[in-house]
Amino acid sequence: MMSPPLAMAIAPGSLTTRILVHDGPIPLLKARLPHAPHHPHAALALAEALTLWTDRPCRVAVAAVGRGAFCATSRWLAALEWMTRPDAVAVVCVRHDAIPVEPARHVFGDFADLRRILGRRATR
Repeated sequence: MMSPPLAMAIAPGSLTTRILVHDGPIPLLKARLPHAPHHPHAALALAEALTLWTDRPCRVAVAAVGRGAFCATSRWLAALEWMTRPDAVAVVCVRHDAIPVEPARHVFGDFADLRRILGRRATR
């Protein structure tokens, strides 16, 4: 029996991008990275690395629509173009209406809005 895919939520913010990866209800990875990847393959490479690490596919939800979406930059658009190509990583753009507040650099936050994105993706 094949294990279900990993679920990754990516929410680009005005200053940072938050990433949350779940294996069902279990969080595997929580990250806060600079706003946009410097290389267009970086976000895809991250998802592919998780598929290689776990030997499971990865479904990615990118917060690309709504008031909380901050990915309409040239670097993010280039990354999104690359992310839609492979078979092992399924990518969809999702609505993100919660405008993220950029926390202090030393605070991670609870990523509740990204958990909600993953929950909506699981029901589709």
